[in-house]
Amino acid sequence: QVQLVESGGGLVQAGGSLRLSCAASGRAFSSYAMGWFRQAPGTGREFVAAITNSGVGTIYSDSVRGRFTISRDNAKNTVYLLMNNLKPEDTAVYYCATQKKVFVVLTTTPDSYNTWGQGTQVTVSS
Repeated sequence: QVQLVESGGGLVQAGGSLRLSCAASGRAFSSYAMGWFRQAPGTGREFVAAITNSGVGTIYSDSVRGRFTISRDNAKNTVYLLMNNLKPEDTAVYYCATQKKVFVVLTTTPDSYNTWGQGTQVTVSS
């Protein structure tokens, strides 16, 4: 079973950048597609980006496409989320998660993912 730990969050001004990391324990990391989600206070968990187990395929939500980049390094058991041109509406707790293996294509719904990290706070000031 994989365990996930996110890091890299913080406070940044609008227009700035952050890179989030999600470190996974366990040798099975490279067999999982991975996703990033976020949750702002009083809202549900929102899909941000996902990447295939090989790293070749990626998908993004409309709100972050062109600003965020998801990537992974299977040798380091880590998935990344590079966030550029950050906006105040990007403020949220960001979570990484493993996609359930029953799905053969990348998915965007939280119930398609089963193992979650504890989250890292991103705050963007205007």
